[in-house]
Amino acid sequence: MRHTLDLAGRVEGLGYHRYWLAEHHAMPGIASSATAVLIGRVAAATERMRVGSGGIMLPNHAPMVVAEQFGTLEALFPGRIDLGLGRAPGTDQATARALRRSPDALSVDDFPEQVHELRGYFDAKSTVTPAAGNEPPVWLLGSSGYSARLAGLLGLPFAFAHHFSAENTLPALKLYRESFRPSAELDAPYALIAVSVTAAEDDARARELAAPQALAFLRLRQGRPGLLPSPEETAAHTPTPLERDMMDHRLRQQVIGGPETVRRQMDALLESTAADEVMVTTMVYEHADRLRSYEILAELYGLPASPPPRAGGDSVKASATDGEEKAPAREVPAP
Repeated sequence: MRHTLDLAGRVEGLGYHRYWLAEHHAMPGIASSATAVLIGRVAAATERMRVGSGGIMLPNHAPMVVAEQFGTLEALFPGRIDLGLGRAPGTDQATARALRRSPDALSVDDFPEQVHELRGYFDAKSTVTPAAGNEPPVWLLGSSGYSARLAGLLGLPFAFAHHFSAENTLPALKLYRESFRPSAELDAPYALIAVSVTAAEDDARARELAAPQALAFLRLRQGRPGLLPSPEETAAHTPTPLERDMMDHRLRQQVIGGPETVRRQMDALLESTAADEVMVTTMVYEHADRLRSYEILAELYGLPASPPPRAGGDSVKASATDGEEKAPAREVPAP
């Protein structure tokens, strides 16, 4: 968590625009289970950057509680909070039932109604304090076509999880844009893609830094979630041919390399997706390597660096992540 705060302060100084934190539960490698609490702490440790959820898993919560939390955040940090919403539990079914305090089977089919209910609590005439009159921008998040279409029909901005569902990126963005109806929030579609990026001084070093997350992803798929392994632990692992295929597939979905390689891959992704904004998540073992990756990306795209704010607060130097933290984001013009 100290690294989260430090990263937020550093990337704000580098010129990044937005910083989101995900919601996951009962996962040893992810510290963002109390998402709204961390959002408040990150917002307090920064001065200009937008801070939000990537995202709140709405089936886990009573919509009124989410409205109270994010109405509070918006009141404390006006104009700086984003409320990204997802329709998956973000955990296993047993944990999800514990979160809901209900033995009933979980269903995401009522997600549109939950979104409508949640947004109603932000209405100025609502009696839910301090949500009333304090609605932050609402985003819908997705890794398939369901939320893409819903975001379009509601006229909301849409964030797509390219970092773990790359094969669905283009179809989902197409569906979002085709379904879009202008609203009070947006006149035209606005799409963000979340991309896993590992940038280093050269391609070989970047591949070395990115390898542990492939092993972590493999273990997650095998039902053995854990902490992010070290490069040494990763190098000592001898994968089976099937495991190697899974790990290689994971890495092929990412942007990995030295500056020239990263710029080439990012530009190609921007051209193919026509995304309005890119959000970057970087999972590497050492905090210093993570910071350097964001520095390289900022240098490549000429972000307007500013004097660093209170880098992590007075006593705390500093994400909870992909595994998932959603890492800082910024607007990237298409080439």
